[in-house]
Amino acid sequence: SEYLHLDNSACNLASLNLLKFLDVEDDDRFDLEGFSHAVQIIFTAQDILVGNADYPTEPIAQTSRDFRQLGLGYTNLGAMLMALGLPYDSEEARAWTGAVTALMSGHAYATSADLARRVGAFAGYKSNNEAMQQVLGFHREALTSVPESAPRDLMRAAEKSWDEAVRGCEQHGIRNSQATVIAPTGTISFMMDCDTTGIEPDLGLIKFKKLVGGGDLTIVNNTVGRALRRLGYDAEQIADIESHLLDGGGSSDAPHLRESDLPVFACSMGDNVIHHEGHLRMMAAAQPFVSGAISKTVNLPESATIEQVEDLHLLAWQLGLKAVAIYRDNCKVGQPLSTVRDDEDLIGEAVNAAIVEAQAIPERKKMPRTRRSKTFSFRVADCHGYMTVGEYDDGRPGEMFLTVAKQGSTLAGIMDAFAISVSHGLQYGVPLRSYVEAFTNVRFEPAGITDDPELRIASSLVDYIFRRLALEYLSVEERQQLGILSSEERIEQHLPGLEEATVETAIGAELVPDPPSSGSAQLSDAPLCSTCGDQMVRAGTCYSCRSCGSTSGCG
Repeated sequence: SEYLHLDNSACNLASLNLLKFLDVEDDDRFDLEGFSHAVQIIFTAQDILVGNADYPTEPIAQTSRDFRQLGLGYTNLGAMLMALGLPYDSEEARAWTGAVTALMSGHAYATSADLARRVGAFAGYKSNNEAMQQVLGFHREALTSVPESAPRDLMRAAEKSWDEAVRGCEQHGIRNSQATVIAPTGTISFMMDCDTTGIEPDLGLIKFKKLVGGGDLTIVNNTVGRALRRLGYDAEQIADIESHLLDGGGSSDAPHLRESDLPVFACSMGDNVIHHEGHLRMMAAAQPFVSGAISKTVNLPESATIEQVEDLHLLAWQLGLKAVAIYRDNCKVGQPLSTVRDDEDLIGEAVNAAIVEAQAIPERKKMPRTRRSKTFSFRVADCHGYMTVGEYDDGRPGEMFLTVAKQGSTLAGIMDAFAISVSHGLQYGVPLRSYVEAFTNVRFEPAGITDDPELRIASSLVDYIFRRLALEYLSVEERQQLGILSSEERIEQHLPGLEEATVETAIGAELVPDPPSSGSAQLSDAPLCSTCGDQMVRAGTCYSCRSCGSTSGCG
């Protein structure tokens, strides 16, 4: 929801970890110089990326390069406010947010104007110059709406940046039609060592994240101790509070925690909850200084009514927000993050602990009474035979019949039993690819030349059978991984010799081409193929197998 701009365009996103700009050694002073420098560096890198990136379609590529939209933003705002000892739902926290966002966007646009001076404005600027200058003017005027409790040094830096941006745009144009958005940063925040995401407060001081493969991950807010120290708690009190939280307790009944400090540790969910209007008003503090919109979830309790949802959207519109997303707790069957572990999860763990070993019983899918089939005639060396493959309605193979040599012979009996066992495996769910991987390149007699134009050589009957089945029923991608390609698909992986063209030198002398490599020279020191066991041949600095196409790798 954060990206609101032209159709067929893209936004290159990047986010800064705000907590990293609080100087612990200087009473958590916000590092203005470091933050401004980071904005300039990251924003410039984003602009460079526009011209060097690949895009899914040509219209998206064209629009993105013509308008050069960027989406610089931040993350870990909630943790920064907590570290400062500020309640998320407070006038002072909103003042901080407005000032930081104003500085970020102002310096980003000032950087964009400087880039326009050096390399030119975006292609669509000429037809949008008046509107663009007007938009920057609106951003500059919005500085008057930031509460007076905002840090004065932050506000002075923001005012200076916006003055430079407006003046630079008037003189040189602007390099980027959009500069900032506030993205959700759900995944990258974990990689950036953040306790909160985007503009969000913390979901809960202790959270449980459901994992795709099952189970859950306990996530602890590491900013709690830092906030408690700023609020004047000693080491022993901090240890007691953190131990209480880790044991499953809430902040509202934590030992030693003063009631006046509870709002500092309020979260989106749990026993100490931020009111949904607090979410909206925090977004409204940042929105006047954001090019695009803000991706943020406004959390509602499970008891929220339709009327409350309606009032929330109306308030969002009145506050001037461009977008809003709401989430009512437990409105879905599953949610990725929660502050309590579900009873079902706990029951499931108890059951799993009691189960020593669970065994899945395979179920046979019998072939339909009337089914399609394919019959193949083949010859491997001097052995002639027939293979019939029965198919399910969806075209998958489900049974196989083999007729080889004379009835009553040992080979015929073995191949008949082999076909029955493979048929049972296919009907019980064994993938055909597993059979192909197991039986191709198996070597025994009869072996040699075949009469199949797509498979000229086979190392055994079963090698030919499963190569033939692979060509019929496996995808090209799977066959490429297995090294099984038809004659038309196979690209020559080695050359018997290099036929070099005659080249005239500057003085007219003629270079004599290297003679083709002889077969004996190629095979003299060649190892056996580790895949099929055939003799490999030299191809440059590599060895390749003429039978299965495997290579030894190049030195």
